[in-house]
Amino acid sequence: MNAQKNGTPGAGRVLRRTTIAASAALAMLAGMASSPAQSQTIKIGVPVPLSGSSANAGTDILNGAKLAAAKVNAAGGVLGKQIELVPEDDACDAQTAVQAAQKLVDAGVVAVAGGYCSSAALPELTTFHRAGIPYVLDASTNPKLTEMGYDNVFRTIGRDDEQGPFAASFMKNSLHVKRAAVINDNTTYAKGLADNTVEALKKDGVDVVYDDAITPGQMDYSPTLTHVASLKPDVIYYTGYFSEAGLLVKEARQLGLKMTLMGGDGTNDPTLMKTAGPAANDMIITTAPLAQFLSGAHSFVDDYTKAYGQGPGPYSVYEYDAVGVTAKAIADAKSSTPAAITAALHKISKYPGATGTIGFNPKGDRSLAVYITIIVHGDSFAPYQKQDAAGHWMAMK
Repeated sequence: MNAQKNGTPGAGRVLRRTTIAASAALAMLAGMASSPAQSQTIKIGVPVPLSGSSANAGTDILNGAKLAAAKVNAAGGVLGKQIELVPEDDACDAQTAVQAAQKLVDAGVVAVAGGYCSSAALPELTTFHRAGIPYVLDASTNPKLTEMGYDNVFRTIGRDDEQGPFAASFMKNSLHVKRAAVINDNTTYAKGLADNTVEALKKDGVDVVYDDAITPGQMDYSPTLTHVASLKPDVIYYTGYFSEAGLLVKEARQLGLKMTLMGGDGTNDPTLMKTAGPAANDMIITTAPLAQFLSGAHSFVDDYTKAYGQGPGPYSVYEYDAVGVTAKAIADAKSSTPAAITAALHKISKYPGATGTIGFNPKGDRSLAVYITIIVHGDSFAPYQKQDAAGHWMAMK
């Protein structure tokens, strides 16, 4: 009190101002330390189903991401930093997906590579678009994902409106079917693929005798199969996921159905054979090429098998490329800011991926998407047929 009287009445105010300024500086430094640009690593989000009926596929995708990150990091990382993967479980559920996407945004990811179910990827994309974060999809094939006008979405896989006509052409021109039944599970992916296939079948002059959905998670689909059988289709094409496909195939054969059984690329998981057993033999699946059938993916298959004690599932290699092309965009941009990464991704045209050369069209779709058919032989998939440059069907070697 005497000191204030002796000419230092502002000392307390100066001290408070100094304290406030110091606190503000510390806060700013803390913010810089936690920002993507100042982080000690470059964070890439991986939203996939790690729980629920599609967890096997999600784990496989995450494993592919880990191999890609390990390869980049072993070569010195990007911009002098290591890639850090941040996985989140979206459970193939729209509501869970929104929460998973927001967690990734809050974690400070600068890009995202992943996705499995389109029904989860759609709400995730909305969240990432709002945050300005690029999303490179490895398995989500619904056309709407790249038709929303967002500039931050990319795909290393094809679209349902490419697979649908491919499947229809195979049924019409290779199997020579006259009557087809198409079953979906009413999810975004399955309904989209079914609609595109049915439309193409009708254009090709094939009589679609059945086009309806089952309810996922049921224990008995024999009433639906019995009804479908009464319509005498030459082929049944199921566009849902492998968990239901295995049971459908098993029950179809138990009921004595003799027609060709087919599935879309949601059925191309080895779990199909574990569920269906011998009944899955000779089932034909339309799909993007599996890693074991890709000439540029031999080392990936070897690395995956060595790391995880089993061969890769269908989408791990497309996730491997999704992470790889994202790292390339970061290097090209010389920046780890999301906007710069997005701009660099749009400029990529000839990335040498394990799945082939990758480039993106203005919508973000893969410029050259390829589909093949595979067939179940015992407990594994074998290559079956593909189209040549003229559109003719030929056996794969």
